[in-house]
Amino acid sequence: MTETVHNLLLGFSVALSPPVLLYAFVGCVVGTIVGVLPGVGPLAGISLLLPATFGLDATKAIVMLAGIYYGAMYGGSTTSILMRIPGEAASVMTCIDGYAMARKGRAGAALAIAAVGSYVAGTVSVVALMFLAPPLASFALRFGPPEYFALLILGLLVLAYMSSGSMVKALAMATLGLLLGMIGIDQMTGYFRFAYGVVELGDGIGVVPVAVGLFGLSEILATAGQETPPAVIKPTLRELLPSRQEWKDANWPIWRGTVLGFLIGIIPGSAHIISSFVSYAVERRLARRPEEFGQGAVAGVAGPESANNSATSGAFVPMLALGVPSGPIPAVMLAAMMVHGVSPGPLLIKQQPELFWGFIASMYVGNVVLLILNLPLVGVFVNLLRVPYPLLYPGILVFCILGVYAVNSSVVDVWIMLVMGLVGYLLRKLEFEPAPIVLGVILAPMIEMALRQSLAMSDGQYAIFLTRPIATTLLAVGVLLVLLSLKSLITHGFDWRERMAMAEKGEEL
Repeated sequence: MTETVHNLLLGFSVALSPPVLLYAFVGCVVGTIVGVLPGVGPLAGISLLLPATFGLDATKAIVMLAGIYYGAMYGGSTTSILMRIPGEAASVMTCIDGYAMARKGRAGAALAIAAVGSYVAGTVSVVALMFLAPPLASFALRFGPPEYFALLILGLLVLAYMSSGSMVKALAMATLGLLLGMIGIDQMTGYFRFAYGVVELGDGIGVVPVAVGLFGLSEILATAGQETPPAVIKPTLRELLPSRQEWKDANWPIWRGTVLGFLIGIIPGSAHIISSFVSYAVERRLARRPEEFGQGAVAGVAGPESANNSATSGAFVPMLALGVPSGPIPAVMLAAMMVHGVSPGPLLIKQQPELFWGFIASMYVGNVVLLILNLPLVGVFVNLLRVPYPLLYPGILVFCILGVYAVNSSVVDVWIMLVMGLVGYLLRKLEFEPAPIVLGVILAPMIEMALRQSLAMSDGQYAIFLTRPIATTLLAVGVLLVLLSLKSLITHGFDWRERMAMAEKGEEL
């Protein structure tokens, strides 16, 4: 413990030096802007700005890139809450209740809770990163393709089981997402499939046009279809801050999201995205009034925002401790470290303690910088809602198109966004939740690759999932959830004669 404190003090002496502090600030500002812009996201931001770090020493470069990473996690919540447009994929779940709070005049409270939740999660997860990196990273390495496949399948089933509506509907939406996620070049054989000759679909359907279409564009269509447009929100200064009850409602979701996000962040994959979905599902299942979710539940903002920021730190565990990236963003960070002559892994802490502990300390500093940046700007952001909707929504539409086009400079992505906007509008009318589609698109390549690698390991024998204890346990839990859902359906299902009688009386089913 004494050695850890001594090392942390060494880290702060590095992180608080003016040059490193400057680059941490620059990274946080750029990351926040990257998160606010729909479609850019942390991966694109880090990739685009990586060449700008080549003239810096390793510590400054890594600190700045890390600032962009968790700055984008913060910034993504802004457009999600104010406009129902996910700034990046991890903010999809924030759209649902964050935007509903904004429509009720509680946009300032939602933004403040998102900022504070992100700060708490980021700070606590950095502490956990400091103490738990080696043992947790060792456990994560026990996951091979069979365990990874079982974990992803369990994740889908958990989300469907914990949804407030029908598990069948949730799984149907997730399946649609999985089918869309299989479009493009087969990762193992190179075969071009389901693209119907559209070359731009070689890399598959992107998460960004799907998410922006399902949430941002469908909201515009739904509002445009109303006989009377919604009233312009004009919040007072008092309404910019959360009430005592809202802070109370946000407390436990923030802590649960922090723990969930960190643990999920260690596991390979798009952890910051998956963790926000899992956190939302958990909060809805644990809520005393689950019917409030989708209508402006504070926990629906606090939990997912805390989870995706906590997962950011969790993703650094295997990268720093073992030199193994847990996803595409840590992989780019790993490449950046190697470009600057740093070899991540078990020897990093001993060979370059100033870099390792300076990086850890810079994450503390970065979280404080982001909180200071975001809270005073709440009033500025909320003023966007004063703009009349006939002027605001065309601007949002242009914002969506530019953001989606900027990712790959592809007109096809814009068309995908427009089609998904129509799909999202129809799903809203039919009372389907579109969020599982986004998760399906994200998980499809991972699930397929893990399944095929598992079968390659076993010469095509599916029994491999039953001979590995971790994979067997995870799949057994998934089967149990399906059985529990069936039992609930049988126990609480309506008798058809009773339903017909209610319909004849004109009663609501």
